[in-house]
Amino acid sequence: MKLFSQYRGLRRENYVLFFGRVVTSLGAMVWPMLTMILTRKLGMSASGAALFSVVTGALYLPATVVGGKLADRCEKKKIIVICDAFSVALFLLCACLPMGVFTVAVLAVGGLFQGLEGPAYSALIADLNPTADRDRAYSLGYLGANLGMILSPTIAGFLFQNYLWLAFLISGVSIGISTALIFFFVRDVAPREETGEEAEYQKEERGLGLFAVLKRNKTVLLYLFVMAFYFAAYSQFGFLMPLDLGRIHGENGALLYGSISSINCIVVVLFTPLITRLTARLSGPQKTVAGILQLLLGYLLFLLGLGIIPLYYLSMTLFTWGEIFTTIADGPYLTARVPATHRGRIVGFGTVLTQIFEGAARLSLGTLYDECGNVAAWIAVFSLLAASLFLGLILLRRDRRIYPKLYAKKRPEEHT
Repeated sequence: MKLFSQYRGLRRENYVLFFGRVVTSLGAMVWPMLTMILTRKLGMSASGAALFSVVTGALYLPATVVGGKLADRCEKKKIIVICDAFSVALFLLCACLPMGVFTVAVLAVGGLFQGLEGPAYSALIADLNPTADRDRAYSLGYLGANLGMILSPTIAGFLFQNYLWLAFLISGVSIGISTALIFFFVRDVAPREETGEEAEYQKEERGLGLFAVLKRNKTVLLYLFVMAFYFAAYSQFGFLMPLDLGRIHGENGALLYGSISSINCIVVVLFTPLITRLTARLSGPQKTVAGILQLLLGYLLFLLGLGIIPLYYLSMTLFTWGEIFTTIADGPYLTARVPATHRGRIVGFGTVLTQIFEGAARLSLGTLYDECGNVAAWIAVFSLLAASLFLGLILLRRDRRIYPKLYAKKRPEEHT
């Protein structure tokens, strides 16, 4: 319980967002199965599934850019509620349609609205919390999302064969409940005023465009490229991994992948509070580099252990530890180094950059998988992680030099 006590003392709205994420994730049954829906239900090849993902991802890019601008100019709560309302309607529509390409297209549009609200969600947490509290606030939100995801992938694996429509229905209802929680209980959305030396890097810069801010903050741009390479590799958890499991285990691959996804969430719930506390003195770049290394080891173990089911779960544990390290570093890193007036646009730009890298990687890896086999595809994934690690090591040295005031106090406060 002492580990969870570190989340005490945050603004009430953080706990509402936490419960909202728990509920949403409880119903997030469709996305983990998307690759298998495309390949097993619609009969697409690996490259065809990759092309579909890339095309839909390309459609998300303008929405993410618009979402970032809206987050900096409009009330973030309204953006979240309106976008969620559209997503709920579209997911419920999917539950009523026969499975086919059109149904998946409707699902993709529903996901577009989820992407549109993404920058607002991230920026809202930054607004609600001063710099000193953001590690805990982002960690709490991440914990909530994975607490809800513990059972949903496994249930989706059971529903996949004959009751996939029910997964769409549950997704829509869960997002609706989460939206109601935010609408009725998130009331105070006024940004918390920053004080102290570390607030210097967050001073408002009205009148400056996004690229002017990035030009003045090249280290932030470097970090965004580190994460773009990282997520291009990380996303293979939802692409190459289910392809391999389906190839080796047939129809049981969906159930097996669902259980592995659930293990991912269980590890997040068990270890996020501990890792958040243990790494409180580490800088964002240090956590990021540690996360990249663990992700690399997790993938390597998965590839070497193909066909050996217990090793899947061990590799997923390593993978998830890496995910925790990078995730709890991400939001606090960005929001502490960019003007408060540009948080939404910076998050949006980072998302766009990541989606471009993920799309290019998925399209290339899908073709490579079909023509050269899984080993060649995984070697390409390790190359992406090597690039991310190399840039991350550069970031380690540069960040301390460019943002010295953020390193002046690294001793964590005690929260009892």
